[in-house]
Amino acid sequence: MPFSLLYQKQMIPVSNEIMNVVLSYVKEKTNGQPLELAVDVGCGTGRYTLPLAPHFKKVLGTDISDSQIQVATQYNLAHNVSYMVAPAEKLPMKDNSVDLVNAGLAAHWFTVDKFVNEAARVLKTNGCLAVHAFYPAAEIEYKERSGDLTALMTEIWDSLFLYSDESKERALFQYEDIYETAPLKDKEWVKDIPVTMKMYFPEIIEFIQSICMFEAFKEKNAERAGQFLIHTEKRFREILGEEADSIQLNVQMKHFCVLACKH
Repeated sequence: MPFSLLYQKQMIPVSNEIMNVVLSYVKEKTNGQPLELAVDVGCGTGRYTLPLAPHFKKVLGTDISDSQIQVATQYNLAHNVSYMVAPAEKLPMKDNSVDLVNAGLAAHWFTVDKFVNEAARVLKTNGCLAVHAFYPAAEIEYKERSGDLTALMTEIWDSLFLYSDESKERALFQYEDIYETAPLKDKEWVKDIPVTMKMYFPEIIEFIQSICMFEAFKEKNAERAGQFLIHTEKRFREILGEEADSIQLNVQMKHFCVLACKH
């Protein structure tokens, strides 16, 4: 299965908590004025694009990957959402034309100074920038086995970090560099936003496969990557016991968000 399709099907669900933070901020800063256009930069398969549709007259998703845009178009269920291939550092909009520039789970790939300056260029007065992602770690809660499950997840992340690049550091520091670089004086940095999801362990295995670091692992050594998944599944089963497949786990991840408003 192509990675774009894996990402669409197996990445963790969109965070409603983050979307509420973003939309509340936009409504506060725009003083209730009609919202015409949102641009979701680095939109991937459109997972954070579609939730914007009910709140804006038009939503445009952009991404540098043609395959991601193809999948986004395939899964587009909103009449006011469209997609195009475009780099984050050169947005295809006029000056002062956008109410929201959003980037979810994407900005760690951007050339930050060019992206934030482009965002400032296209934003209207009182237009907003929202850049968010999740911290690359997770806690898993299930009865007395929470400690062992969380330790296993830590081992998994540590293994995947071997196949990361500088984008990992940006996520570990919760986009501090984006906050500092954004040329908008009215800005906020919201850290450690807890988001809890209910997942079965096979869904966690699927999530691992949707992470770009695992994709890099697989490209470097597909056999070892396959063995890693088999070993990881075995570890989960050892901890959870015979009923492993039917046990629903509470998986907590921390998200973070940089918000800014143009005046």
